[in-house]
Amino acid sequence: MSDLTSVTGLTKGSIYGNFENKDEVALAVFEYNFQLVSDYIKSKMSEKTTITEKLLVYPEVYRNFLSLPFLQGGCPLANTATEADDNHTLLKAKAAEALHTWRESIDRLLKKGIELGEFKRNLDTTETVAVLAGLVQGAVLQTKLSGKLNFLNAAMNFLEKTILDLKH
Repeated sequence: MSDLTSVTGLTKGSIYGNFENKDEVALAVFEYNFQLVSDYIKSKMSEKTTITEKLLVYPEVYRNFLSLPFLQGGCPLANTATEADDNHTLLKAKAAEALHTWRESIDRLLKKGIELGEFKRNLDTTETVAVLAGLVQGAVLQTKLSGKLNFLNAAMNFLEKTILDLKH
C-alpha cells in the first residue's frame, strides 16, 4: 500500500475510498500493470508487417525490460503468480486468465503464420507457445534474481533463433 501511495500521490483513505478492500486493490493493480505490458507489446507489433517480425518483438522488448519503467520490477504476470499462488485465489485466477490470454495471442499469430505460408505447416503451436512464454518468463526471473544480463541475453538470443527457425 505504501508503494501505491508513493507512486500515485494518493492517501490510503482515497485509495480505499475507491475499493472495497486490499484484494480489490491488488486485482486492479495487476490488471493495470498487465495491460501496460500488453499495450506496449501490441504497439510494437503494430509497427511490424510479417508474423515473424511481430514475434521477434518479444525478445526485442524483454531484452530491454530493465529500461522500461513498467517492467523494471519484473513481469507482472510472474510476480503475481508467485505472490498469489496459495493465498489469494482471486488474484491467482486473474493471473491465470492473463497467461491464457497471452498464450492464445501467441497461438493466433503462429496459426496466422502457418496460414500465410510464413511458417512450416507441421508446426506444433502448443509446444512453440510454451517455449516462447517459458523463455521470456525464465529469462526475466533469472535476470531479476542474479542481477546479471548474460542469462537474459542468452535466452533472448535463443528465442530469436527459435522464432527464425519456424520458417524452415
